[in-house]
Amino acid sequence: MRFRKYSFVAGILSATLLLGACGSNNTSENSNGSSDNGEVVVDIFQFKPEFADQFKALTDKYTEEHPNVKFNIQTVGGGADYGAALKAQFASNKQPDIFNNGGYQEAVTWKDKLEDLSDQPWVKDAYPSAVEPMTVDGKIYGQPVNLEGYGFIYNKDLFEKAEIKEIPKTLSELEAASKKLKAAGITPFSNGYAEAFVIGQHLLNLGFAQQDDPDAFIQGLNNGSVTIEGNEKFNLVLDLLDLTVKYGNKNPLTTDYNTQVTLFATGEVAMMQQGNWTQPMIDKITPGMNIGFIPMAINDEEEANDKLQIGVPSNWVVNKNAPSADKEAAKDFLNWMVSSEEGQKALVEEFKFIPAFSNIPVEGKGIGQLGEEIVKYSNEGKTLSWNWFKWPEGSIPEFGASLQGYVAKQLDRDELPKALDETWIKLKK
Repeated sequence: MRFRKYSFVAGILSATLLLGACGSNNTSENSNGSSDNGEVVVDIFQFKPEFADQFKALTDKYTEEHPNVKFNIQTVGGGADYGAALKAQFASNKQPDIFNNGGYQEAVTWKDKLEDLSDQPWVKDAYPSAVEPMTVDGKIYGQPVNLEGYGFIYNKDLFEKAEIKEIPKTLSELEAASKKLKAAGITPFSNGYAEAFVIGQHLLNLGFAQQDDPDAFIQGLNNGSVTIEGNEKFNLVLDLLDLTVKYGNKNPLTTDYNTQVTLFATGEVAMMQQGNWTQPMIDKITPGMNIGFIPMAINDEEEANDKLQIGVPSNWVVNKNAPSADKEAAKDFLNWMVSSEEGQKALVEEFKFIPAFSNIPVEGKGIGQLGEEIVKYSNEGKTLSWNWFKWPEGSIPEFGASLQGYVAKQLDRDELPKALDETWIKLKK
């Protein structure tokens, strides 16, 4: 997510933009999308550091088949604010040819920059639900990157060492397991709460996903008929947050994404709130680690809690205003990535992706333990929705800052919901 990432320590407006700057982007300087010798350079601005190396290798394979096409990839993630960095690229007239978009409200916001991809060959193979976030006025503006899910990833060997026989599916069971782990000398949780996406996006999403009708609740927030303050689901999410802090690593507010995953992958802690996108990083640190998922329970109702939060993390989009040669190469690459044998193999076996396309087989293809569990929960219908793409633009860093303030004891249980409501009212359109 991996996903929009923000740093509490560095602040919301950032200096963190520099963290992802690993190359120049010269789209604006390349007026016709090609050089004198016919070479096309496709500039890609993407936010998933977890597969940056694998993605570079895949673009190299494409170049082997299409020698006139080269790629310039810039990755902004792992603590940096991708959205702000992307806006900075456009503001400085260094517009990428391919970039990421979360869909729903974000798709509407960026619509005048997005190429209509409705006529692309891959559309017929995409799961209908996977293209929904990027469908605006009946047109499809983005290719789903993959399907992802998250919960508490746990170390099965450490659970066995602590003599925990069953995975906890309720909040009480989760606390009982945490006590056993602590008694065995094992830190239960690795909390990366320096990252707003961990606490103010993925954790907070539980309060929305557990509503009877998340979309209706969001509509109610927009029209003022409901509030986060006084909503029982959000109060229960704070019970879960309190538990993770009580049984977690020291200094969670200065623990960033990389540190959080490393603490877990080296066996120093038993659980972490993350998703299947961490599989490549875990494999790199500790190959063959025995891991799985535990649902994020907020109360003691097992049926309501025995679910993982699953959705499309982001989408590949093509810059509508890019030079024509760049656009055509970009669209051809995206189609090749999900239709060619080389592309499909890389997505499943190297990226450990759960494909959003029916034409890409996954059985026995090495998507990893975490990916296999996401597929299992999906097939059993044990899923909760992702809702942050429907939140007001710019809300995640502010939500994250408020929840970080709660962990730091700068806001109490009465003040935090008010702060979340104030953010929503201020930023809604």
